[in-house]
Amino acid sequence: MMRTRPLKVALLGCGVVGSEVARIMTTHADDLTQRIGAPVELAGVAVRRPSKVREGIDPSLVTTDATALLKRGDIDIAIEVIGGIEPARTLITTAFEHGISVVSANKALLAQDGAALHAAAEQHGLDLYYEAAVAGAIPLVRPMRESLAGDKINRVMGIVNGTTNFILDKMDSTGAGYQEALDEATALGYAEADPTADVEGYDAAAKAAILAGIAFHTRVRLDDVYREGMTEVSAADFASAKRMGCTIKLLAILERAADGESVTARVHPAMIPLSHPLASVREAYNAVFVEAEAAGRLMFYGPGAGGAPTASAVLGDLVAVARNKLAEATGPGESAYTQLPVSHMGEVVTRYHISLDVADKPGVLAQVATTFAEHGVSIDTVRQQGKDGEASLVVVTHRAPDAALSGTVEALRKLDTVRGVASIMRVEGE
Repeated sequence: MMRTRPLKVALLGCGVVGSEVARIMTTHADDLTQRIGAPVELAGVAVRRPSKVREGIDPSLVTTDATALLKRGDIDIAIEVIGGIEPARTLITTAFEHGISVVSANKALLAQDGAALHAAAEQHGLDLYYEAAVAGAIPLVRPMRESLAGDKINRVMGIVNGTTNFILDKMDSTGAGYQEALDEATALGYAEADPTADVEGYDAAAKAAILAGIAFHTRVRLDDVYREGMTEVSAADFASAKRMGCTIKLLAILERAADGESVTARVHPAMIPLSHPLASVREAYNAVFVEAEAAGRLMFYGPGAGGAPTASAVLGDLVAVARNKLAEATGPGESAYTQLPVSHMGEVVTRYHISLDVADKPGVLAQVATTFAEHGVSIDTVRQQGKDGEASLVVVTHRAPDAALSGTVEALRKLDTVRGVASIMRVEGE
């Protein structure tokens, strides 16, 4: 039976994503009503600049006092698309205190304070949904929280930032340098004026923390995620990758240890074989590869950012939360029962691709090989070329603890026959 009294929604933030949420709520109002079982009404829009013209939004709904909007007593659901830590954290907490369930797209806040927010939602018997916080329109959070709830996820590896994937894809396909590819991304609107959060891996690390917590039923904070940016990736690195039949991607990699007693979470550039499904992810698209014991290998692919795609994920959560409201129920909350420790990056077992500038004289290769052996790292392949007294040596290792590989690199730098370490990159996805 259809309920006639509408569920009232407060929209906190009305930028690129928020404006799309408002537009879809308006244009698809009849469909949303049928899917939910009751009308949903946009009852207020909290913004910082009320004078800005917002097409399709009734100016009488606009307010600068988000707290008052949440406290007025008739709001059922709040959609938070402000971003950042404050005032978003305080507003979400205020919503819970006033009986309001929350849909959020705030990856930074959830990665930092997700446990506290989940606890507040549970305390008040409310929902906290955040599909849009991780990979835009790609259904990922709900499948991992619900569809795979009966399975055991052992590994998640993915491209979760469209800006960096666009830049690396251009470097790969056109031979452009990093700055040239970044400039193109900026001109097309894929990169912000300050791209630091994307290119230094902070955005991907926040998403990795959220996904790791869901995948392994343990609490993983942003500070637990090892992070390397991609600003040092060069055209020469791509040339080396191509010689190996690989490309380079900025990856978020989450793993359960073989003994099941710990987990790791990391974000860094890596070479992956062209045969791997993630290697074919182009432009600003995202893709996440999930490995589960019973389900096997699953890949989720699609647009990972943008106003309309992200709004699609927000509205999906809105429908789910609204249905829960009508049923006087809540969806799944935080699952952190395993309480597994997060291992240090040095304990992670990886492969390395290392390019060295060396003296072109007899004995250099033997000296380098001895250094690897002394640190317990075996060599898979070696390629050497040089002339006029200078040479380059490219070494690809077998898998070894990251600490051992890092120690090897430091020892190589001290050899008198090694003029410099041109590049170091991990190799993944075999």
